[in-house]
Amino acid sequence: MSYTKENLQYATRMIADRKLKAERIHDVRHSEVVKKIPEIAQYEYQLAQTGVAVLKAIDMDGDIDKYIEELSEINGKIRQCIKDALVKGGYPEDYLEIPYTCKICEDVGFKNGKICSCRKKLLNELSINDLRKVSPAQNCRFDNFLLDYYPDVPDAVYGISPQKKMEEILEYCKCYAEDFDEESGSLYMRGATGLGKTHLSLAIGNIVAAKGFNVVYGSAQNLFSAMERDKFSNYNSSETEDKLIEADLLIIDDLGSEFTTRFTVDKLLNIINTRINLRRPVIISTNLSDKELEEKYDQRITSRIIGSYTPLCFMGRDIRQIKASE
Repeated sequence: MSYTKENLQYATRMIADRKLKAERIHDVRHSEVVKKIPEIAQYEYQLAQTGVAVLKAIDMDGDIDKYIEELSEINGKIRQCIKDALVKGGYPEDYLEIPYTCKICEDVGFKNGKICSCRKKLLNELSINDLRKVSPAQNCRFDNFLLDYYPDVPDAVYGISPQKKMEEILEYCKCYAEDFDEESGSLYMRGATGLGKTHLSLAIGNIVAAKGFNVVYGSAQNLFSAMERDKFSNYNSSETEDKLIEADLLIIDDLGSEFTTRFTVDKLLNIINTRINLRRPVIISTNLSDKELEEKYDQRITSRIIGSYTPLCFMGRDIRQIKASE
């Protein structure tokens, strides 16, 4: 899984802030308790002495294990005395424990050299937020994709009703999202406007991002505009293109709506070709037919999309118009 540099840095700062806050709370509580219950300071001194004794035991001769076991028992009794004193003084027995947000890694973000579940959870939330900043992803879910808007009468050309066809596509997208990994196949969603292509691509994106994968979404127009801004920036940066190539899942919405130039064609070819070579999945949606797609873009692009992506042909009537007339 690949996370953006910004999210990795932000997660590191947030976890460090959690640790610092927890330790400050502990310091305040400790000062308060020691003033009210002075004997706790004495118990803590005894704990420190047992710790020193354990270190000295390493260089001792004889039955070291038995000695350390005895020290451990003494240590446990002292800790219980501290808990009893806290309860007697009107505090919870765990009042002097550092209130880490994550008890597993103690707000470090890693445990035994591996990323902790708390850091994964935070990174997943940041990935979902990124998706929702640039799209209506929060409103695009599988459970609110309504098949009732699609006609249930068999189509004269295809011999299947749009409702049945869209039910099949919906189930396919659900399975795709649930089974997603870095080597999942790419999807080519095509059909007239207002048939739910954006909705289902974002529903997939929500599930995939929640699993911790880095999902990058954008309309073709916005993505190519961003790459053009990079080109003419002071540093001639390729930041946007790099993000599109490195994402675990790239969703290009409404391909064909952008103003096509040699620059956009070259960039699209590079992104599609590179991601095919790296076996990184892409979801492309378009209102164009295969013929219109080939007329608009380089034949090398259309052959790669048609030949390497799983086609999902959307059917029905423009749902936006149907909802507007209700």
